[in-house]
Amino acid sequence: MWLIMAVLSAFFAGITSILAKCGIKKTDSDAATAFRTSVVLLFAWIMVFIVGSYHTISTITAKSLLFLVLSGMATGGSWICYFKALSMGDINKVVPIDKSSTILSILLAIILFGETENLAVKLTGTAILTAGIYLMVEKKQDCEKGNGNQWKFYAILSALFAALTSILAKVGIAGVESNLGTAIRTGVVFVMAWLIVFMKGKQTQLKQIDKKEFAYLSLSGIATGSSWLCYYYAIQNGIVSVVVPIDKLSIVIAVAFSYIVFKERLSKKAFIGLLLLVFGTLIMSIWS
Repeated sequence: MWLIMAVLSAFFAGITSILAKCGIKKTDSDAATAFRTSVVLLFAWIMVFIVGSYHTISTITAKSLLFLVLSGMATGGSWICYFKALSMGDINKVVPIDKSSTILSILLAIILFGETENLAVKLTGTAILTAGIYLMVEKKQDCEKGNGNQWKFYAILSALFAALTSILAKVGIAGVESNLGTAIRTGVVFVMAWLIVFMKGKQTQLKQIDKKEFAYLSLSGIATGSSWLCYYYAIQNGIVSVVVPIDKLSIVIAVAFSYIVFKERLSKKAFIGLLLLVFGTLIMSIWS
């Protein structure tokens, strides 16, 4: 079941990037992130009440709560940077760098959680993932235009925060129902996103969101909520070093839809990199 949930997480995450890109053509990325987070928060707590896990809130330990909050903060940082990068660069530019968080997540899981079973397979898969990401990012550097290097800076920060998210969540989600854990983390992201909006004085821009972009941002929030619910169920019940790379296969969906929707094409070199990402992920998910 946790493998199925990891695959569903990847699907919804891939759809999220496309919907979010459609929703930030005119809308400020910080305002868009805050709005999307509101949708995700509502979705997450609805799921908590549907499954009835709100009854277990009082049983959450201080340690679990601390790590859930830290994980939420890391997620908030990753989100803010990711959608800032998306607003500046092509999906095919930003996503490969963001997905490089996979490498750090796997290595940290091996070091911190002792997930050393089939270590040779995991390290081989990680090496292949690294090569794939390198080929995709190299292509994007050659095609860079418009916003200079700014999108790279935000994409790299997004990847670093995303790597921390998985590790902190694994500790925080222990003994906590996965839907409830997701809702608590989302609450932290919600506070962070809105603080950014008010600190920058962008709250008035929310009234100016185009109706079409409003719909895309809402759907993106629902897709994100679905991805998170599946992802943290998988992390709680599965192996982090296997779940993370499967989740990152969302890049395949994102690249496919970016070609269909935005006509963003991959070079042969970048396509080989994408194949390596898929191959490395399959190695770890099948033989780990």
